[in-house]
Amino acid sequence: MKSEEIMDICMRRGFLFPSAEIYRGVAGLWDYGPLGTRMKNSWENSWRKHFLSLSPNFHEISTTNILPREVFEASGHLESFNDALAECSSCHSRFKADQLIEENLKISSEGMNLEEINEVMRDNNLKCPQCGGSLSAKFFNLMFKLELGAGESTKEAYLRPETAQGAYLAFKRSFKTLRNKLPLGLAIIGKAFRNEISPRQGFYRLREFHQAELQIFFDPDRVNEHEDFESVKDKKLRIYSIEDRGKEIREVKCKDLDLPKFYLYYMAKIQDFYLETLKLPREMFRFRELDEKEKAFYNKIHWDFELNIESLGGFKEMGGIHYRTDHDLSGHQKISKENLMINVDGKKFIPHVLELSFGGDRNLWALLDLGYEKKERTVLKLPKIVAPYYCAVFPLMKKEELIKKAKEVYKLLSNEFSIMYDDTGSIGKRYRRQDEVGTPYCITIDYDTLDDDTVTLRDRDSMEQERIRIDKIMEILNEKA
Repeated sequence: MKSEEIMDICMRRGFLFPSAEIYRGVAGLWDYGPLGTRMKNSWENSWRKHFLSLSPNFHEISTTNILPREVFEASGHLESFNDALAECSSCHSRFKADQLIEENLKISSEGMNLEEINEVMRDNNLKCPQCGGSLSAKFFNLMFKLELGAGESTKEAYLRPETAQGAYLAFKRSFKTLRNKLPLGLAIIGKAFRNEISPRQGFYRLREFHQAELQIFFDPDRVNEHEDFESVKDKKLRIYSIEDRGKEIREVKCKDLDLPKFYLYYMAKIQDFYLETLKLPREMFRFRELDEKEKAFYNKIHWDFELNIESLGGFKEMGGIHYRTDHDLSGHQKISKENLMINVDGKKFIPHVLELSFGGDRNLWALLDLGYEKKERTVLKLPKIVAPYYCAVFPLMKKEELIKKAKEVYKLLSNEFSIMYDDTGSIGKRYRRQDEVGTPYCITIDYDTLDDDTVTLRDRDSMEQERIRIDKIMEILNEKA
């Protein structure tokens, strides 16, 4: 299977490996190795560059992973952040009910309540996969509970299940320190934690995971305008609406969609990130509209953006664009008793929030899947912007004069690009190693280099080679980036 082949590369080459592996690991917990960390950092930096450049009033902040109980009472997570757990009455094995139903009955249980889930399992005679016993569903809260302090001073707290709450808590102070301007964007790239019942699908659903989220606070009376909408009005979005279910993906211009201009502008910029920044194939991307049962009750508008992931069986969610209205700030105002209304030009109101939410780890897995190719050779055709190394430098043979020159070239390039050096094994094997980890270019220093200061530049995807002068390498690599 493709997923097993990709995971084999990931573990052999240092992209990913199970956390606490020497203790046989724990489901849903993974570590990034050296190459995976490079790739993750490159993806995050690409995300920062793309989204934080959309407005001079978009800023990145860093907030804590641990928050007190009251935060999640206000946000609704204590009451509603639940998954349906199916438990066997005989062996007491536990399963994620929606996965069990979808895998065995090919029925989506999205939006079903407990009564409906139990009815589906009962009517279809769905039994425990372990022992054949009867199953019953109950809700299970996905947050990790903590105790802060000791003795009588103990305070109930939780690991954050999303980065978003940190931005909402930071809004009031950030708004003041950034001179009371809207729209205001607060971005957080960091970890979130969910006690998944039975994490599966490899790296797609984790208990500890990375998110990149941008919370945009704005005046709700201006939701149908954006100062730069003209630049995207004719851009065609790849959409799969509720009405399109069972049909083909459509391409529709922003100006022809019945959605607020503020929302459409950021849909267009999300699509640009995947198709222009990451340069992914257009047909592999789509927006999918969620219906009333699928979306959170506080989301007035909710479209997921998805990539077609062969190893995961088709289009899968990479993130979502959520019009959360004033749900979060109003909730925190109610519980904290802190006034979160703002005054802009004499107008007092609680801002609305548009959330751009990306799952970091699943996006990286998607890039590995989309880039993986196994024919005469195994190659990861990763986007150049996120490849762990942009270029590798080799001496043709392990000879002192070639090694010296190769290290000079490595030093020349290493301040500008992510470069790796390798002088072990035959040149063919070194090329194959770099193909397998997605390095776009390889530079080989040979005996001609010592005579005329030229090197061989090899392209990962085409395997074509060209001779270039050392004093032109920097310029050429920048042009190819």
